[in-house]
Amino acid sequence: MRVLVVEDEKDVASFVGKVLRQEKHAVDIAYDGKSGEDKALSESYDLILLDIMLPGKDGLSVLRALRDEGLRTPVLILSARGEVHDRVKGLDLGADDYLAKPFAVAELRARVRSLLRRNAEVKSPVLTLGALALDTVGHEVRVNGTLMELTNREYAILEYLLRNKNRLLSKGMIAEHVWDFHFEGDYNIIEVYIRRLRTKIEECGCPRIIHTVRNGGYVMREPE
Repeated sequence: MRVLVVEDEKDVASFVGKVLRQEKHAVDIAYDGKSGEDKALSESYDLILLDIMLPGKDGLSVLRALRDEGLRTPVLILSARGEVHDRVKGLDLGADDYLAKPFAVAELRARVRSLLRRNAEVKSPVLTLGALALDTVGHEVRVNGTLMELTNREYAILEYLLRNKNRLLSKGMIAEHVWDFHFEGDYNIIEVYIRRLRTKIEECGCPRIIHTVRNGGYVMREPE
């Protein structure tokens, strides 16, 4: 999944980005309110982590602008413990959750997983399709009970496909949600990753579940 972190304290932003990347997410970082708002409106994100105290434009003003533009991306507010009024106001403006600083890494990970599940059809932390099971907490993928070794990028693509099973996903959509802004636009690399995933899954005895739609993209569905 692709996450935007809007945090002016560079040490905090770097730390949060590191934690999220360990969770297999692609992460973009903005260090002020205006650039965070611009990124949120111009790119496609699955989750936004938004600090309240930001230079240029504060987090609550950014949140208001995003919701006024109709952006429904889940927002997790980051705030100091003393900012109770601001946290309440943020929730009233459309934030989905808040996390008080300083926070525990385990809580950050749990809240991120919870928000990513919130709009999904399946609320379980384990995503399944046929004989395949992906554990979003342990970051393990098993086919017929056998552990499958995946690279971070393969895991991220598979998670995105599973969260959107039975939905046609273009190469552009996959790139937007799995890569950060450094993606250079060579969609051939997505074909390579899809081919690797298919091979690994089918070598474990699972029938084909990732299907190619000519001139459309890919869809993950139950084996035929």
